[in-house]
Amino acid sequence: MNKVLFYNGEIYKDRKFQKLNVLAEDGKIVRIGEWVSDAQAERVDLKGRRLVPGFLDVHTHGAAGVDVNSADAEGYEKICRFFASQGTTGWLGSVLTDTKEQTLACIEAYKRWKGIEHKGAVMMGIHLEGPFLNPEYKGAMPEHLLQTKNVPLVEEYQKAAEGDIRYITVSPEVDGMVDDIPKLKALGIQVAIGHSGADYDTARKAIANGAMGATHTGNAMKLLHQHFPAIWGAVLEDDNIYCEIICDGRHLHPGTVRLILKTKGLDRVVAITDSIMAAGLPDGNYKLGVNDVVVVDGDAMLADGGSRAGSTLTTGKALENLIAFTGKTAEELLPLLTENPAKLIGVDDRYGFIREGFAANFVVLDHENRVAETYVAGTKVFEREAE
Repeated sequence: MNKVLFYNGEIYKDRKFQKLNVLAEDGKIVRIGEWVSDAQAERVDLKGRRLVPGFLDVHTHGAAGVDVNSADAEGYEKICRFFASQGTTGWLGSVLTDTKEQTLACIEAYKRWKGIEHKGAVMMGIHLEGPFLNPEYKGAMPEHLLQTKNVPLVEEYQKAAEGDIRYITVSPEVDGMVDDIPKLKALGIQVAIGHSGADYDTARKAIANGAMGATHTGNAMKLLHQHFPAIWGAVLEDDNIYCEIICDGRHLHPGTVRLILKTKGLDRVVAITDSIMAAGLPDGNYKLGVNDVVVVDGDAMLADGGSRAGSTLTTGKALENLIAFTGKTAEELLPLLTENPAKLIGVDDRYGFIREGFAANFVVLDHENRVAETYVAGTKVFEREAE
């Protein structure tokens, strides 16, 4: 039995920091308490720092020179190890709209990844961003690969993925899509709406039919007008749907971030990176699926200048930005990177919280709320070098 005791720190439990100890055994949390100890356990002295649940990123296209759409199993593992250095312990591989053959190749690479040695974050499954999207709001999506509704295609993908497609982005105004949302959810896939110019009523119908996410809210989305609130107004108004936000200071103005949080509350916002293969690397030329991308000053744009193309953001930086943008504490904002994404994609029975029976996936934050160490299944997978 592999036991690890985390002590002498502040533990983020029940949305507040508490002076507790955490005992993990065989990769899971087994005991939490003020006086918990075990003479046989490896001891991790937190040195007064904060132990929080590992960050979850449900919308990312890659990092560290690897693009999700073209990666092999080893490429996915490279992303996993980089993400661990940023505080991410779980992520969905977001497959940008691509050919059927390439999408199936991504699924096969993911399945092969599950069979190799892991020393970083955990791939929790796959996010399909498309192909049932509105060409007018395609953003970085290749227009010639967009489709109308096609549930049998998603069924084929889900069968190939052995049930691990957990999340899909659709445009509700695509003909028949609102009616197909329950069919997608019946496949075990959570549905988000985005890349969309849907009017208010169509968006509301999509939400009523089970859509629970809004993809990168405010980006590739028809904006709110006082007479025509559109999809953005619908997702801001609704009490149940989760709004994804990219907090890099480019996709959303800090004031817009504050407005979304004030409107939705801290329970219904999910911080994502929407990162591409350039995350963690210098400016230069990169790929995003079939697209050529140029990164200048950390800002990713399609080479033809037509659209922003994802980001170079990381989860650790997203937390720092959220604190800076809002003036709120880490204690208040951590759910955006932990429990909220876990609830959105239905993994909140094992990830997103420090609770007994949950995965021992943790981030140690220093006194400036920067990622100092990362643990997956109780094993240290990252430690920041001393400065």
